[in-house]
Amino acid sequence: MAINKKIAILSGIVTALLAGGAHADGGGWVDSASFDFGTGPKVRLARLAVQKNWDARWFASNGRHLSGYWDLSAAYWRGTAYRNVPGQHQNLFVVGFTPVARYQRDDKLGWYVEGGIGANLFSELYNNDDNQLSTAFQFGDHIGVGYVTQSKWDLGIKIQHYSNASIKRPNSGANFLVASARYQF
Repeated sequence: MAINKKIAILSGIVTALLAGGAHADGGGWVDSASFDFGTGPKVRLARLAVQKNWDARWFASNGRHLSGYWDLSAAYWRGTAYRNVPGQHQNLFVVGFTPVARYQRDDKLGWYVEGGIGANLFSELYNNDDNQLSTAFQFGDHIGVGYVTQSKWDLGIKIQHYSNASIKRPNSGANFLVASARYQF
């Protein structure tokens, strides 16, 4: 598939994801949107996503509870050592779906901790800086911390790992440090 066709498909997916936000006030399927930027060994990612809160409260105690959200994302990766050759670039597109558990205050403001494990589909096999993922399907997991402001901005940082759980080798994984900005409608 040509790179222009991949970009067109990704643009369509992102547009569809973000269009759902227009219905958030009316109880729609999207209640927040986010942008992430991540960096790893000789690779960067930019990610757009939409979320839907679970509206559930488990283990409520002392003004805190466990809840979570669904996360649907589209990402662009750019590697700078394709096939372990410095200066050679690899461009990938990734679509993902992740359920995320979050421990937070009852008013959903202030500090939180979260973690998630989801499914991701890559536009091609990742092969950058001696890291290879041998399948287009990858699990993506993360742990993170963040802070939600009174004005509904959610600012966080997380450690993100992609791997196929040894479904097929090689499977060296890809790791990122990710900064996230999310706005809740």
